[in-house]
Amino acid sequence: MTNTPAGDKWFQDRETQQTHMEQLKRAELFNGRAAMVGLLIGVVVEGLTGFGIAHQIGLGALVDGYAACRTQFLPFCF
Repeated sequence: MTNTPAGDKWFQDRETQQTHMEQLKRAELFNGRAAMVGLLIGVVVEGLTGFGIAHQIGLGALVDGYAACRTQFLPFCF
């Protein structure tokens, strides 16, 4: 059996694709873990300070409804 250039290219493409998928899998695993740690930190800070996660990142006014009324995102005000 002889290797043809087309067969070699398919093998290289397949190997490149597998390598890329492994890298993507590791990156997604890291992103998922980072998101879980960030959420855990937000919940712990909320428990300690009493401010919700939206308040911690600066969106507390939207949660409270004040900014929503001022910018008329809602048809009613609280």
